[in-house]
Amino acid sequence: MKTEGLESPPHVCPTLLRHAQERLRKCARGRPGLADFVFGFLLAPTWGAGLKALQLAVSMLRVVSWNINGIRSPVQGVGYEEPSNCTAMAMGRILDKLDADIVCLQETKVTRDVLTEPLAIIEGCNSYFSFSRNRSGYSGVATFCKDSATPVAAEEGLSGLLATQNGDVGCYGNMDDFTQEELRALDSEGRALLTQHKICTWEGKEKTLTLINVYCPHADPGKPERLAFKMRFYRLLQIRAEALLAAGSHVIILGDLNTAHRPIDHWDAVNLECFEEDPGRKWMDHLLSNLGCQAGSHTGPFIDSYRYFHPKQKGAFTCWSTVSGARHLNYGSRLDYVLGDRTLVMDTFQASFLLPEVMGSDHCPVGAVLSVSSVPAKQCPPLCTRFLPEFAGTQLKILRFLVRLEQDPVFRQSALQLSNQTPVQMRQNKARVRSTRSRPSQAGSSRGQKNLMSYFQPSSSRPQASPNLELPSLGTLVTPKTSEEDVMASVVEGRAKASEAKNEKEVRTSFWKSLLGGPLPMPLCGGHREPCVMRTVKKPGPNLGRHFYMCARPQGPPTDPSSRCSFFLWSRPN
Repeated sequence: MKTEGLESPPHVCPTLLRHAQERLRKCARGRPGLADFVFGFLLAPTWGAGLKALQLAVSMLRVVSWNINGIRSPVQGVGYEEPSNCTAMAMGRILDKLDADIVCLQETKVTRDVLTEPLAIIEGCNSYFSFSRNRSGYSGVATFCKDSATPVAAEEGLSGLLATQNGDVGCYGNMDDFTQEELRALDSEGRALLTQHKICTWEGKEKTLTLINVYCPHADPGKPERLAFKMRFYRLLQIRAEALLAAGSHVIILGDLNTAHRPIDHWDAVNLECFEEDPGRKWMDHLLSNLGCQAGSHTGPFIDSYRYFHPKQKGAFTCWSTVSGARHLNYGSRLDYVLGDRTLVMDTFQASFLLPEVMGSDHCPVGAVLSVSSVPAKQCPPLCTRFLPEFAGTQLKILRFLVRLEQDPVFRQSALQLSNQTPVQMRQNKARVRSTRSRPSQAGSSRGQKNLMSYFQPSSSRPQASPNLELPSLGTLVTPKTSEEDVMASVVEGRAKASEAKNEKEVRTSFWKSLLGGPLPMPLCGGHREPCVMRTVKKPGPNLGRHFYMCARPQGPPTDPSSRCSFFLWSRPN
């Protein structure tokens, strides 16, 4: 940061300045551009400008999105430490490592019946879940908000059919092109979750911000109906987002959009047929503003925040194939985005980033930093998981220890009579109870309490020693000493038996090896002359279940000699 000729104004306390700098660099993950921007204001010559900039630096809003690929397995250790055995601690550590005010997760693969309290309720946060209603362990999204960023409204789905009319976001737009059955199908997979927040800009203006956490469908090439489903989901998402913008709210769409927008966002776009003609990419062209083009080009309502700050950054991928080990050589694509409306991105976005160092999924987190502060709601919306009956009941049980319980009238009357008794009456009652107790017979009872001396008397069931029994003499109990020759002979004999057993085991092993043959050695790949790895065909077709050999190295660009070669060999049937 260039500060020649400028002195720190007297209205900025040095301690506060250092605190703001530490907080700001933590929010920006060490990105100096953001620090330079704000600390230019900190050196402002007036009290008002310096105070506003200081408040801005301390209270920025940080949002992060991550396709977690299953929130329960392995409750992802975030790559920095080993996963904890405690689910609640592990989930809390994930949120701490991401260090965001709002964390949006996709592909949670959890349904309500298997959602546990340690995953749903984290201290210092309020969470919101959308579940798949058709399949278990499929799709699903979740949003975790710090208590300092509690939303004023939350809603599941895009169509409004899942809304409860209490604490919902609203603003649905014109959905006449969709049938009711189609809208229910689009919202039945748990792919969208909306949270609406109040934010305050550094000028002191309070505005509304709506976050749309989405996990867009994947279009399987072998299933054309899924491509149609994906495009209808895109259309519904755009209608809802534009309706919220028209109502005066700022909008952020973040999550896994399942489309690499530009050739720079895909590792092998050059070799893909009709890359630009993909329907998903055409939809994104219409949705987003093309910032690098000349005047007169299409101006969409949203901006890709990462390309806004890093327009020419290559290799900025967020998804890799785990089967081929492509992450090792960064052979992936960018499917995860933080999209903001044009005004919001240009006025308040200060940074947009990827976190490829965070492990635990086939995706990496993405995020953005906004120069606004969150105004938390006084109460969580009804969709919050802490209000679910299965969790609300366990949380409220402690109140039974704090609230005075109503006693039964009969019990209260008997307790009052006992409390009014005199000491003489209490002693008489005790004596009366003691005299009415039945006492066991001392003569023939076997159940009463035994006397201590009974344990030291000889038992009648114990066998008595016979007087005619002759005990062996002491001399016969003494073991004779073994000579040194006998010891050596026994050692040699033991070794011979062990050697014989070993030879017999080797003979049996060699016999079975000659009979069965054992596994064949792995063939060597043609590119590196290294042992291959065996794979199994999982694609439906005539070769389903067949085994084949391929290069064991991770997948990478064809020009990289350290990446996987093109070796392929079918395995011979046994």
